[in-house]
Amino acid sequence: MARILITSAIPYINGIKHLGNLIGSQLPADLYARYLRGRGNEVMFLCATDEHGTPAELAAAKAGKPVAEYCADMYEVQADIAKRFGMSFDHFGRSSSEQNKTLTQHFAGKLDDAGLIRKVSEKQVYSNADGRFLPDRYIEGTCPNCGYERARGDQCENCTKQLDPTDLIEPRSAISGSTDLEVRETKHLYLRQSAMKDQLDAWIDSKKDWPILTTSIAKKWLHDGDGLQDRGITRDLDWGVPVKKGDQVWPGMEGKVFYVWFDAPIEYIACAKEWADANGRTDADWERWWRTDKGADDVRYVQFMGKDNVPFHTLSFPATILGTNTYNEESGSSERWKLVDYIKSFNYLNYDGGQFSTSQGRGVFMDQALEILPADYWRWWLLSHAPESSDSEFTWENFQQSVNKDLADVLGNFVSRITKFCRSKFGEVVPEGGANGDREQALIDELSKRVRAYEAHMEAMEVRKSAQELRAIWVAGNEYLQAAAPWSTFKEDPEQAAAQVRLGLNLIRLYAVLSAPFIPEASAKMLSAMNTLDTSWPDDVAAALDALPAGHAFTVPDVLFAKITDEQREDWQSRFAGQRD
Repeated sequence: MARILITSAIPYINGIKHLGNLIGSQLPADLYARYLRGRGNEVMFLCATDEHGTPAELAAAKAGKPVAEYCADMYEVQADIAKRFGMSFDHFGRSSSEQNKTLTQHFAGKLDDAGLIRKVSEKQVYSNADGRFLPDRYIEGTCPNCGYERARGDQCENCTKQLDPTDLIEPRSAISGSTDLEVRETKHLYLRQSAMKDQLDAWIDSKKDWPILTTSIAKKWLHDGDGLQDRGITRDLDWGVPVKKGDQVWPGMEGKVFYVWFDAPIEYIACAKEWADANGRTDADWERWWRTDKGADDVRYVQFMGKDNVPFHTLSFPATILGTNTYNEESGSSERWKLVDYIKSFNYLNYDGGQFSTSQGRGVFMDQALEILPADYWRWWLLSHAPESSDSEFTWENFQQSVNKDLADVLGNFVSRITKFCRSKFGEVVPEGGANGDREQALIDELSKRVRAYEAHMEAMEVRKSAQELRAIWVAGNEYLQAAAPWSTFKEDPEQAAAQVRLGLNLIRLYAVLSAPFIPEASAKMLSAMNTLDTSWPDDVAAALDALPAGHAFTVPDVLFAKITDEQREDWQSRFAGQRD
């Protein structure tokens, strides 16, 4: 049994996320976690809310709440929506936790001891209209690299170029729009990423199995222009992790906080400690996942994220871990932290001819999605159209077609036909009699190959290919049922019809097990209808198709998936085209 640590990029606290956010990290991570658990592996699946930084302060001010109260409220909202979408986190934490504060300050202290932090007296943009220093992301202007007019002061989202606010052409406050900006002097801490460039480069080169999307972005940041630059890790803000060197005061840094992109990835680690503390566990229980000197040496660590998060996870966060580990080794400390083994990154999901937009309320947001359809409808479409090799696009026409064909016509129709036919001829019990023939053996042989292919795609985190193979497995059952035609066989050979129906009912259990990572609610309904708790993985497909014996009782389930009508599609397309309240 393998041990796999899975983290999803943590969603920002300032509002409910849209479907593009969901497919970029949490949903494929959940798919992988559910699959691995289904195969009997030990999995630790962690996520959290990302709560620090100026956006949280501004969102709280807009809501008329203190920032801590706002974050606490939004945490509950996001946790509830994630649960209703079927996210199977072992723990859903908070970056504002005491555990993260302590660990962030600990890592900063270690990096300073290693000589990887320098204090810089710098000039920073101050907005007279807003009466505050402006963090990088709250200064907008034209990107000097590509000309994009809404580039942020930390990074251009159009070309992904890393920027400083002073690089922008015609900068303005993203808060007020004011151009009444001036530069004032302030002191900050910088992580000396440039000193670790060669070490990071070699580490990335060693990851031969990483997706091209992941490595290409990392290499671009490492080598484009002047190469990897040192990065400020503190900010002049009130809300965040106070700057300390371990548990000691950091002279000259009073009143400052760590930059959100320094503390947020450390929350992956802190989240495990939150899990242990919340469940009455010991430190050893979480450290065996994160400390390679305390049992994590056999852990495989996989991260899921959108492509815009790749630079921080391939460079900045690894620099924190590598720098700390190198210092500990040189100083004789046994403390060693786990580095990521694989980063699964995603392109963007666009919306109906344009982009999802949180600021403009364009597209479908997670709470709205659940108001109109159960989670499995969305899970299936998003995962089967995951933007892996390129950006993909959500359209209502494609959504309707995919749901109706895949879920209703293929899977749902199979379950309905075989259970209702059995009830009409044999009652709600698995019938006895007859035996498998050549047609049944051909199906078993095909499914055996397809299940192995499905496993291979899932192991490789090939999300779309996994969905395609699962659908092909569903189709194989439908084609068998159509060819075997037990409703016709029954007239001439009731016992052979019984064997065909028995195989069909066992297919439902098989489908429930294989489909659970994609559509967990429908999977649970299928298992309930088949009156079984047997979720054992079909290592032997022939044996799996004999799991429900003759005489086993079942019930005909309600419709698994209702078709989406043209009227519904048109209504939703109109409703989600504009501004949400």
